[in-house]
Amino acid sequence: MTDTTLPADDVSAGARRRSRQKGTLLFLRDILVIFVVALLVSFLVKTFLVRSFYIPSASMQQTLQIDDRILVNELVPDLVGLERGDVIVFRDPGGWLPPSPEPDVPPLTAAVDWLLSLVGLSASDSDDHLIKRVVGLPGDRVVCCNALGQMTVNDVPLAESYVTLPAGKTDVSDDPFDVVVPENSVWVMGDNRYNSRDSRYNRDQPGNGFVPVDNVVGRAFVISWPTAHWGWLDNHPEVFAGVPDAEAAQ
Repeated sequence: MTDTTLPADDVSAGARRRSRQKGTLLFLRDILVIFVVALLVSFLVKTFLVRSFYIPSASMQQTLQIDDRILVNELVPDLVGLERGDVIVFRDPGGWLPPSPEPDVPPLTAAVDWLLSLVGLSASDSDDHLIKRVVGLPGDRVVCCNALGQMTVNDVPLAESYVTLPAGKTDVSDDPFDVVVPENSVWVMGDNRYNSRDSRYNRDQPGNGFVPVDNVVGRAFVISWPTAHWGWLDNHPEVFAGVPDAEAAQ
């Protein structure tokens, strides 16, 4: 038997084909690795740093509009403390939200939404959370309203520039209250004061209207969508600048 020697051109062509195939496989492998790493990083960011939510109601107008998308800093309050004026997202303390049936979502849409929620690009559970502004911290005495229709915190009246009131209304709340915020809780209110089911209207619930700090998911810090609404969310430190700490006020 004699060996058959292929022409040099055929050997070169076969080597090039194998090289191209190997290069394609390496390219696909690298793309897969990059995708998995990006997915993992996004998951870790969403879990520990930043999370996206959408706004389902008008309770924070004009600060936030219905269907706005926001980004939430999840380092608050575990690593970064809460401050008066912070706009926070929190889990329902119990009884604040009415029971809502599961929406009928096509399987493919549900699968895509679940995948996007893993990386923080979707907020499928926004209906299970609320967003309000922190007005009272633990130990604060929050009262409404004084003779000028203002709310006071530790006896200091607030000039709340972010509040939306109906025409002809001057009181920042149509429901009077006088509360002292318990330990590890906050008192929250919507900026759209006459259209917000906030701490005032949930005093008959198990938590008496107070939100446990443990229920706080994080502080909203930017409107990410639509682009026409893009902007940072202010906690208006000037409104609360003269308010003493709860211990100093006692």
